[in-house]
Amino acid sequence: MSSSNGRDGDTRPGAGSLAHRVPDLGALELLLAVARLGSLGAAAREVGITQPAASSRVRSMERQLGVALVDRSPRGSRLTDAGALVTDWARRVVEAAEAFDVGAQALRDRRDSRLRVAASMTIAEYLLPGWLLALRAQRPDTAVSLQAGNSTVVAELLLSDEADLGFVEGLTVPTGLDSVVIAHDQLIVVTSPGHPWARRRRPLEASELAATPLILREKGSGTRQVLDTALGGLARPLIELSSTTAVKASAVSGAGPAVLSELAVREELAMRRLVSVPVDGVALARDLRAVWPTGHRPVGPARELLSLTRG
Repeated sequence: MSSSNGRDGDTRPGAGSLAHRVPDLGALELLLAVARLGSLGAAAREVGITQPAASSRVRSMERQLGVALVDRSPRGSRLTDAGALVTDWARRVVEAAEAFDVGAQALRDRRDSRLRVAASMTIAEYLLPGWLLALRAQRPDTAVSLQAGNSTVVAELLLSDEADLGFVEGLTVPTGLDSVVIAHDQLIVVTSPGHPWARRRRPLEASELAATPLILREKGSGTRQVLDTALGGLARPLIELSSTTAVKASAVSGAGPAVLSELAVREELAMRRLVSVPVDGVALARDLRAVWPTGHRPVGPARELLSLTRG
């Protein structure tokens, strides 16, 4: 049984949603071209479809509206009186759609004019500079700002809409964020060449590392989270610092052993300013992730930067 209030089952003109009652923009643009050119074939060529497809689209419009719109003859195509009236309405709809498109493009241009990135320290210092250089080559007019902090800070910036894309290096993804793994990293124990561990013949045991006061990043950092979880707890820090560079400098100075990303110490190891100390019985690998607020997949410059990290 059909109903006259627009519920399912009513197929008469006027029933159902507006999208089902009003022709789409492509059909309206075709009708305007027919009115202007006086030929269905010429109108089809202008909008980039075949003449049979144009004829089918006009017939579909006529069925949808319940009135004849175009009289076809060997001399061309002429609008009916109803077609002329519908064409006037169509022109207003298309002009409104063009204004909508201009406004949407302005919004995209404003969005694409800047990119706010938040990243944990290791990624910010050792990976992001190369990615941002590549992005600048693709988008020279996009202004990029970078805020570096631990993984907790990155999550806070994203969830408060103060960053468009983030990068973290902990074991877990902060609540409220979606993520994708972009790289893998290995943490290693390092000391200055003068430290007793640098002359060890046997690897450290995990229990010895856990019991030793270390130069550590602050709580909330991905590096510390991975180390604490892997060892099942840590001794009280020898020194607690807020950046990877500061931890590395302290280790180089001989202040004590540290655990750092291999990305951060390649140069120091090559120059023998630091020595890597093997450890038995513990895995210190971690994933590096791009993160963004749940349900808000990166778009525009953020999406392009994300693609560069995985290239």
